[in-house]
Amino acid sequence: MLQLSAPEHIKKAAIQLAGSKSISNRLLILNEVLGLNLALENNSTSEDTLLLQNALQQLKNKKGGTIDIHHAGTDMRFLTALLATKEGDWILTGSDRMKQRPIGELVNALRSLGADISYLEKENFPPLKIIGKKLKGGQLEIDGSISSQFTSALLLISPTFEDGLTLTLKNEIVSWPYILMTLDLLSQFGLKVSTVLNTIKISESLVINPTSLIYNIESDWSAASYWFSIVALSKNAEIIIVGLTNSSSQGDSILLKIYKELGVSSQFTNKGLLLTKSSNVSSKFEYDFTDCPDLAQTVAVTCFALGIKANLKGLKTLKIKETDRILALKTELEKFGANVEITSDSLTILETRNKKPETRNPINTYNDHRMAMSFAPLALTFGPLNIQNPEVVSKSYPLFWEDLKSVGFSVNLLP
Repeated sequence: MLQLSAPEHIKKAAIQLAGSKSISNRLLILNEVLGLNLALENNSTSEDTLLLQNALQQLKNKKGGTIDIHHAGTDMRFLTALLATKEGDWILTGSDRMKQRPIGELVNALRSLGADISYLEKENFPPLKIIGKKLKGGQLEIDGSISSQFTSALLLISPTFEDGLTLTLKNEIVSWPYILMTLDLLSQFGLKVSTVLNTIKISESLVINPTSLIYNIESDWSAASYWFSIVALSKNAEIIIVGLTNSSSQGDSILLKIYKELGVSSQFTNKGLLLTKSSNVSSKFEYDFTDCPDLAQTVAVTCFALGIKANLKGLKTLKIKETDRILALKTELEKFGANVEITSDSLTILETRNKKPETRNPINTYNDHRMAMSFAPLALTFGPLNIQNPEVVSKSYPLFWEDLKSVGFSVNLLP
């Protein structure tokens, strides 16, 4: 348990965020697939990335074995595809929650390409037994409405296919910016990429034989979201975020637009992205998070704390994340008096009712890093908070609590 108290005034500070988890994990897979020798600067320090690095090291040393990726959903999707192309007998498993997160759409797609994958427990869910081999590639359809990581996993291994890959996405496409990120990285490393409507074609690669490449990874916009929220809920804060760019491939850079409505002015300077408190706060907020679902929790908490009626749509992928994030948001916000209505795809925050302070604690994080970090800024509005399982932040932002200390928050572990 962690007790968090906010300062009267946020200290001016420059926050150096680690590299984007999404970019880092894609680069690690491409490094393996293309046989490069990438030197990654500002690599992600997240647990997910460390687990992926360990798994890839295991691939170098063995031709088979068990890989446990714990809660790392990206790792599960990317490694399912990669191991299908790697000679050896593999078992890919994870935490109890990971065993509840569906992967059947990706497995079916890989099987149609000739992959040998079977389920060890429940049909369509991990753990998986994978017998790796060479895949030819070709034409393929996949449901784009479940997880963009299924699409990215297939795209990342496409350079190994003899016949390339022509991938058609069916139904509504979620998290499209993450797919564009994958395509951009493939292009950077010499792959020929073309998109026509909802069909993506990856064909022959250009000749690149670098002995060493240095790749500087942009900082993580998802991690920056909590600082946008802190500034929005502060009295008069100024925070500089180091390592972000104004031409980002990360879909979560939409934060600039979203938080402009929620009282945060942002300006790129020679020191980084300067966030300052403004008085321009909308009375109502509505947004479709289909392209940026990882921001929904942070924005929902910000809107509630500002007393803004909000309608957040495009949330259907949140139900299969580390927890059912829609239900978790409703449950925890109601501890603070929020009136929340939810559907399978949306969350609406209505008026707030007064509740006694003791009913707010503790905040349950449900083993979900984003629940811990998105609720932390509420200490600015509601006073000291108790947060369960604070160590979950290591999944994406291990230094989160230390960074809060640097701007004046009091962070104490309780027995």
